[in-house]
Amino acid sequence: MTFENPLALLALVAVPLLVLVFVLRERHRHRVTGRFASPALLPAVAPRPSRRTRYLPLAVLLAALTAMVVGVARPEATLSVKREEATVVIALDISRSMRANDVMPSRIAAARAAATSFLGTIPERFRVGVVAVGTRAVVSAPPTEDRQLVLDALNILRPSQGTALGDAVVVAAELGQRERGEDGVVPPTAVLLISDGARDGGETDPADAAARAKKLGVPVYAILVGTTQGTIEEELEGGFRQIIRVPADPQTLRQITSATGGRLFNALDDEGLKVVYENLQSRLGHREERRELTDFVAGGAAILLLGGGALALVYSRRVPL
Repeated sequence: MTFENPLALLALVAVPLLVLVFVLRERHRHRVTGRFASPALLPAVAPRPSRRTRYLPLAVLLAALTAMVVGVARPEATLSVKREEATVVIALDISRSMRANDVMPSRIAAARAAATSFLGTIPERFRVGVVAVGTRAVVSAPPTEDRQLVLDALNILRPSQGTALGDAVVVAAELGQRERGEDGVVPPTAVLLISDGARDGGETDPADAAARAKKLGVPVYAILVGTTQGTIEEELEGGFRQIIRVPADPQTLRQITSATGGRLFNALDDEGLKVVYENLQSRLGHREERRELTDFVAGGAAILLLGGGALALVYSRRVPL
């Protein structure tokens, strides 16, 4: 424990001085009393309370005085408090295959709904960022505690072309590692990748991206969106339409999650979202925080002061000293 105003502790000298004054006064009273009556007859003439009864109020009041002086010195303590900060980067696939409606109303709408649901499961102090996974990996929202900003970033996403999964994992992992907590330490970070599967373009191989995320200590969790029956329609020249099969492919997602210590979920339910949150909770740990204890000490002093006064009135009908 340290004190912001340590010189105030010099006032504690008053405590032993008051004890000395009380002892000297008691001795003087005994001598004066002995002049008018025999000490052997005093208990019968004027019964005195026990020492515990006589000295307890004084002891409590002196403790209150000590607490008041300590409170004026403004004590501070370094406490180990549970860390409540974490960062989650949602990497959402916006490739053209996400237009498929084998998951109603469409894969991209279902993915957006899963991300929105996740926002409702985590504490407000968790920072959340958004990375759009298209032909390139683009940061749509940097990690923030502003949930509305994250929702807006999710809602403006529209289907693109390719699926740069490797690039997205690297961008998301490094984005989360740039964050700093109140104590300057990088808080626990995780990536939630929502996609229908295979890589289509991008500069970074998924295996290399997974190795990078693992080195940074960022687990990647993935939710597979879509089925093997997915199709999309594309308009060709001359007004013709082409139906293209876009089956969901979990292989690349499984490779990334397995290498980084995350998990792949094959359903858009709350189970996967809950696991991501529980993983972050288990890694929160503790941090050192300095807190001023003046209010607690002052409250204790007030209670002791009232208690000492009450005891004095009950036992001796007066306040000591």
